[in-house]
Amino acid sequence: MASRHRSSAPDRREALKARHRRAIIDAAWELILEIGGTDFTVDRLAERADVSRRTVFNHFKTVDDIIVEVFGRMLGVVLDNVDANLAASAGEGDTETAMFDRVAAALRATDLVTPIRELTRLFDSGGGRTDPRRAVLLERTITDLGTRIAITTLRHHPRADPLEVDLMCGALVGGALAVVRHWEEATGGVDTAESRLLWDRLLSRMIHTYRDGFGALAASSDTP
Repeated sequence: MASRHRSSAPDRREALKARHRRAIIDAAWELILEIGGTDFTVDRLAERADVSRRTVFNHFKTVDDIIVEVFGRMLGVVLDNVDANLAASAGEGDTETAMFDRVAAALRATDLVTPIRELTRLFDSGGGRTDPRRAVLLERTITDLGTRIAITTLRHHPRADPLEVDLMCGALVGGALAVVRHWEEATGGVDTAESRLLWDRLLSRMIHTYRDGFGALAASSDTP
């Protein structure tokens, strides 16, 4: 009986820690939606989460770490869709070329516009400008997404080289963010059937550029 009580105490502590962490993340998301941005204090976050300031810092080193995790969860739908699309294309081969094509196809089939546009909107400091802190947070969030997609890709391609997968996924995810920026400049960020066609064309250009290499691109652009 005593052994059962001793084993249940750590379980209760872990459950409490998990509950506090969820409360902090949920409160941060609520505040971000409420104020339309990320400029809130630790005290305000702790009050909303119904925890102490010390509890917040027991789980996270900085508020920026909380924000990155919040937006990482927001982009979880992208990761889930890429994972599902890779699973659906299983059996089409496991060569390096096939792996690139499968990941590229998985990104094509995933709605990247909606979540990334929401991220850039929340990070926008006005006038289409992003301040340095928010630029760093956005980069951390997108980099983390690339890392998570790489982990997912390795699960589907366990014989692939981890470094090559990291490089490939990081480049594709970063390229997709650049595509979103160009798409917003051309369309004003209006999401219509016509603007989606432009998105598809820009995404295809990005994928072809990475597949064919930047050397060929530079040579063609230098030709009179």
